[in-house]
Amino acid sequence: MTDFRLRPDPSKVEHSQSGQICAPVTDIMRSPTGPRDRQALYGDAVTILAEHDGWSYVQLKKDQYCGYVVTTDTAPLTQATHFVSAPATHTYLEPDMKSPDRQTLSFSSQLAALGQRNGFTETVLGFVPSQHLKAVGQISTDLGDVAHLFLGTPYLWGGNSRWGIDCSGLVQAACLACGIACPGDSDQQLALLGDPVLPQSDFRRNDLIFWKGHVAIVMERNLLIHANAHKMAVSFEPITDAIERIAKTDGPMIAHKRLCPSKGP
Repeated sequence: MTDFRLRPDPSKVEHSQSGQICAPVTDIMRSPTGPRDRQALYGDAVTILAEHDGWSYVQLKKDQYCGYVVTTDTAPLTQATHFVSAPATHTYLEPDMKSPDRQTLSFSSQLAALGQRNGFTETVLGFVPSQHLKAVGQISTDLGDVAHLFLGTPYLWGGNSRWGIDCSGLVQAACLACGIACPGDSDQQLALLGDPVLPQSDFRRNDLIFWKGHVAIVMERNLLIHANAHKMAVSFEPITDAIERIAKTDGPMIAHKRLCPSKGP
């Protein structure tokens, strides 16, 4: 499946230069006036393809997603050494939890470490608690564990952060953290991720369940986690309940896919 959001529009390409996102979170817009398609996080590497009237047309390197971001939310690319492994973290003026906080960063934001002091990692944004960071290259081994970090996060259409996330954003965050290449939209995830499972009732941890426009991650034989508009949050739900409920509004489950060896029952 080809999607305009996953390839540059030749008519918009004026030049090409490497950069990164320098805001804690920024919207990736379909056009400078919206709507939001997805979001990018601090440290996400981008190729800047065009700039005009305060907007930059970019392509995210982690999934090739294209769209417009506010130009002031981009900066020259720096080599990240660490990423935020906690659901969210603060940066501080000093290496002291009582010093003024300066920024709040979401899970998977990427940073360049300048040094270590008193259990904090120094960055250009300030000092980050070192226990909230992992070295770039360290990957998780369980999709469900990563998704669980977002439990209770508010539902946000097109969201990709701890402050708001949607179903495909949750799946992408979990997959990328586990070293699995993953597009940003559920239709692309359906087309590109995993292998079909038969029978479709053989649910195992870390399987993906798809409906039209929706995706969830299996936690146990009859439990899933998903960012959903029903609860307006990332929540657990019995699989049988979700299948019955969603069928009444959006139709039946359309696919059950397996990405990697499952963990647990």
